[in-house]
Amino acid sequence: MKAAVVNQNSDGKVEIKELEVRELKAGEALVDVECCGVCHTDLHVAKGDFGKVPGRVLGHEGIGRVSKVADDVTSLKVGDRVSVAWFFEGCGVCEYCITGKETYCRSVKNAGYSVDGAMAEQCIVTADYAVKVPDGLDSFQASSVTCAGVTTYKAVKVADVKAGQWIAIYGVGGLGNLAVQYAKKVFNAKVIAVDINDDKLQLAKEVGADLIYNSSKIDDVAKQIQEDVGGAHAAVVTAVSKVAFNQAVDSLRATGKVVAVGLPPETMDLAIVKTVLDGIEVIGSLVGTRQDLAEAFQFAAEGLVVPVVQKRKLADVNAIFEEMEAGKIQGRMVVDMKAK
Repeated sequence: MKAAVVNQNSDGKVEIKELEVRELKAGEALVDVECCGVCHTDLHVAKGDFGKVPGRVLGHEGIGRVSKVADDVTSLKVGDRVSVAWFFEGCGVCEYCITGKETYCRSVKNAGYSVDGAMAEQCIVTADYAVKVPDGLDSFQASSVTCAGVTTYKAVKVADVKAGQWIAIYGVGGLGNLAVQYAKKVFNAKVIAVDINDDKLQLAKEVGADLIYNSSKIDDVAKQIQEDVGGAHAAVVTAVSKVAFNQAVDSLRATGKVVAVGLPPETMDLAIVKTVLDGIEVIGSLVGTRQDLAEAFQFAAEGLVVPVVQKRKLADVNAIFEEMEAGKIQGRMVVDMKAK
């Protein structure tokens, strides 16, 4: 099979290699991958930002059909359409796994990082952790929900925003665009989109944002939000920018909540006085559980959320990384594993 593999230097590039697929072990299934989205996290892994993993097959936004199952597998059958997500497997017995917080399992395995992922023609999955994709949902759109969708759906869930309340989404690229849609069309919130790219802001407006702000053209976007709507009730930060995190805190009204999703390699500033006197909460949100993913898939299958995707070839992965770093990508780039 062909696969996109982290190169030996872990310098942010991948090699397209021919690999052999090993035999299945107990509890596993083999998936013939139809498509796999390209995420900023893939670039982090290729660069060794989380620790170098040369030779690792990238990809955690995979969608494909089960072609073989181990003898003991009962949760999947041949022909099922399933996902390969960042949350690849937990231990299943720790306090996090048994209390609905399985993504924080201390023994977690992550697709495309600690185990081989789905940016390949075939991928081996742990059957009980491969969430099925509902009928009626396009595979390429489902690939975006597998990571960007479930991540932002869970973040808005964690923000606990109520219908009619204001939520600010900082960074409206591949993740933020879906955050706007989930916040508006699933949670019925009033949505503020903040970015430094007019094209992304216009797309956010088209998919449901009530207000858009280009923070590079406003002296103090947080102050502007305070003046215009009295402050946001919540904010979700998908931007890979320390500045965006600081702006998000300042844009909140009293008792507001900031949900951190983006991973800039910096330390966030947090005004203790505002945090205490205004009862501000800051919380991290890491992808989503299998149940969160099933819910996120269903909302997309119902047409409430429509991921914006562009199809590419496996050979284009390095070019996609370059476009990603240059901020040129609208929506999500998805590799078509059958395209030649």
